[in-house]
Amino acid sequence: MRRFILFLFVLASYSITAQDMNNQKLGEIITKAADTVQGQNGRWQFMIEDIVFFCITDENNNRMRIISPVIEVEKLDEELLKNALVANFHTALDVKYAISDELLWSVFIHPLKELTADQAKDAISQVYYANATFGLTYSSTSLVFPGNTKKKEKKEEEIKKTKI
Repeated sequence: MRRFILFLFVLASYSITAQDMNNQKLGEIITKAADTVQGQNGRWQFMIEDIVFFCITDENNNRMRIISPVIEVEKLDEELLKNALVANFHTALDVKYAISDELLWSVFIHPLKELTADQAKDAISQVYYANATFGLTYSSTSLVFPGNTKKKEKKEEEIKKTKI
């Protein structure tokens, strides 16, 4: 009987914490967070201040990503690339720097259905800050994981000249 009650408790707590994010809900979150939004469910382009974002979802395969182009790969030197990789371990947290289509991106990837509204809002914020702080602190939040986080920071003026 105890095991059955424990099983019911675990099942109930799982169903309470289970999420049900979908394109409609995510679109509403993006619309509230963004200055401008274009696109349709599952494929949005939006801006916050001067930073461009894309959100792409696949409800059938339960995937989503929020991405923002940071800098063209041809403008990356070895130091910037190395600092981005170090940041992926220490300061980028839930967001990562990644390269695709000759661009370095700030990227958040997550299962769609399990995503909470708060996580979606936080993801947008982290993608924004990882883009905005690239070349400076390379951080998506004020939290830093301990370890070797030494990065050679460039002056903000130098970074603005090289960003997209």
